[in-house]
Amino acid sequence: MSTTSDSSGTSVNRSATGVVTVSATYGAGGSVIAPKLAERLALPFFDRLIHDTDGQAAGAIVESLTQAERNQSPPAGILASLANLTSVLGLPVSGADSDPRRQLRRQVEDSVNQIMATSGGVILGRAAAVVLAGKPGAFHVRLTGATERCLARAMAIEAVPEAEARARQADTDKAWSKFVIRLFDKDPADAGLYHLVLDATVFPIDTVVEIVATAATAYWSRAVQP
Repeated sequence: MSTTSDSSGTSVNRSATGVVTVSATYGAGGSVIAPKLAERLALPFFDRLIHDTDGQAAGAIVESLTQAERNQSPPAGILASLANLTSVLGLPVSGADSDPRRQLRRQVEDSVNQIMATSGGVILGRAAAVVLAGKPGAFHVRLTGATERCLARAMAIEAVPEAEARARQADTDKAWSKFVIRLFDKDPADAGLYHLVLDATVFPIDTVVEIVATAATAYWSRAVQP
């Protein structure tokens, strides 16, 4: 356990490789809350992009629906689309017997485990709560809220009209859910994956950041074993 200071100068106790994983529904504010939380805890922030070993974006956001999933095609179609993703992400393809789902899952796991093993940080998405399940030092958070309140917050954050926000909400929540299910066979809405499930839409964003930071710090300080 080490002691550092957050951006406000407050002493924060945490393990050297402390991690907060943040799973959030569309409009719950994860894209704003997670980086603010990282700043509050004096930790690096890692977004939904998969990065290569040089820390550069690999060129695609993998937490999105494949066309097959948008069309509700059969599993074979989904695997074909995943094969296209492996090409975009620069993953090696060993031949006809290669499993694109397994390859993509391995890259996601590697990206999350590397963070846990090195700097620690706040990780948004990446199915990180599933990858780091049971790992000491990993605190798992789910941010959610009622559909209409999430919609209102999304409109405020993204400055988009209601019709556009509703379309994004339907597509994005399905995409993030499918991403976890298709790679890890886990439902990201399962409360059992998280130490803290919070309706983030009933509080101001800065209050949510403080709630999660306080909970994570208490978790690390007590060295709770999942």
